[in-house]
Parts: sequence; C-alpha cells; structure tokens
Amino acid sequence: MKKAFILTNPYSELPSAKNQSERLESELEKLGVHTDIIKLNLGLSIDTSGKIISGFGGYDFGIFLDKDKYAAHMLELTGIRLFNSARSVEICDDKMLTHIALSGKGICMPQTAAGLLCYTPEAEIKKDALDKIESAFGYPVIVKESYGSLGKGVYKADNRTQLENLCKKVKTVPHLFQQFIKPSEGRDIRVIVIGGRCVAAMQRKSNSDFRSNIELGGEGECYAIDAKLNDICVRTAKILNLDYCGIDVLFGENGYLVCEVNSNAFFGGIEKVTGVNVARAYAEYICGEIYGG
Repeated sequence: MKKAFILTNPYSELPSAKNQSERLESELEKLGVHTDIIKLNLGLSIDTSGKIISGFGGYDFGIFLDKDKYAAHMLELTGIRLFNSARSVEICDDKMLTHIALSGKGICMPQTAAGLLCYTPEAEIKKDALDKIESAFGYPVIVKESYGSLGKGVYKADNRTQLENLCKKVKTVPHLFQQFIKPSEGRDIRVIVIGGRCVAAMQRKSNSDFRSNIELGGEGECYAIDAKLNDICVRTAKILNLDYCGIDVLFGENGYLVCEVNSNAFFGGIEKVTGVNVARAYAEYICGEIYGG
C-alpha cells in the first residue's frame, strides 16, 4: 500500500495551516496514497549508541510542513524522503541564510545586511552601527527578524529614533536590515513554484500597511506570470533545491526583486484567487517523484 505522512507543527491552530494539510491529504488520497496527518511531537531521539529512534517507519515519504530543522534532518537520516528537504527548509526558515544562498547567482534582491546579534540584553546600541545603517540604506529602512512568517517581525524605520528603538527591540534575536523598495510599498507578488514550474501567482495589495500579507489585511488578485517573473522564480527555487515554495517578489524600479522564500507557503488564498488547484499539482508532482509515471 502506498503510504505517506504530513508532519505539522504541534502548537499551530491557524486555519490556513489546517487547510493546507487537509487539502494535501485529500489530493494524495485521490491518487491512491494513504496519508496520515501527524503533529510533530517528541517521537525522535538519538539513543546511547548514536542510533536515531523514530516512529515513522513504513512510510514512502513525508511532507514536512513544520520548520523544525532538527526533526527534518533526523528523519532524513532514517532514510525518509521529505518534501521539502531538511536543508531547504533550514535555509528558507532563516531569511538571512536565504539571501546568502541566493547571492552571486544572478538573482536580484533588495540590498540586505545582517544585523549585529547582542548576547547581553543590557548592552547599548552602538552609535556607529546606527550611522552605518543610515549611510547604507537611508530612510525608510526595513528591519526584519530572520525568523518569522505572515508578516510578523517585519518593521519599517522612518527616522533615527525609530531605527534605534527597533534595533533595541531585535538586538537579542537574529535580524537583518533591508532596502525599502518604494515602488512595491504595500504590494508584492506571491508565486507558487512546484517541481521547477510556476503554477500560480497573485498580486497582494494593502492600502493600510507597507506589508502586503493577506493575514495583515492585504487583498489578493490573480497575476499573469510573464517570462521575467517565471525565470527569476524558477531559478530561485532551483538554487534552493525546493520541491515546493512560495516566493515573494517585489516591484523594483528596474525589475523584479526576490524578497523572501517560504518552503511551506500556505496556498488557500492563492487557490481561491487564481482557481488553480495547488494541492493537486503538489500531490501529483510528489507521486511522480516517488512512484514514477
């Protein structure tokens, strides 16, 4: 019997996360693959001999919808094929690692710099660090936590005071500074790429926030994928070795800019806006990879 699992975060109660796993389960079942939705728990460990103990035997593959890099790497070491791979999930989960992985590969991105990580919460923000950020980026400047989704942990500083306050806010967590792309204020494009093919795209717009996320009040509309958008998204997914992803693309003055890449992007909104059955496309791709045909 064909058998798979979908691994989800044990703490998430988001309706969009529930929809994602249930839609994938439904489409896989239609293709003859018995699928279990499993909330990641403490079922993985390393015993005294160094062997990984896992309760995931008997599955042909797993769809990894969490961001726990440790669990993903351990599952792969037991021989299970994951969609996406542990390394791809790890790179996409850390926004700065994403930009580093894409650097030097011909992918246009906003100018980006890693923030200084402070190990002492009482330490003062360095004046010369603020000077360098101002000199490099000007205002507005985006201050972004390296880990986060749904637009959380993304801030905009319009002046020195705001920048200093944001630096104080994020100084003990990994973060980055990024060029503010004025033509893309309150709008971007979310593109879903599956198996090296762009399958759907929507433009997201917000009239009340510089961020365009649907979860923050943005609205989506179908967007036609032109040759340049297709090229930058396909190349990005290939560089990051992603079976499936959602790529957020900004409107730069001279063309498209890759802003973020999500290895387990929710697809409920884009399915509704575009009419594309993303879950079906992903399920068919996976079955082709695992079972052939």
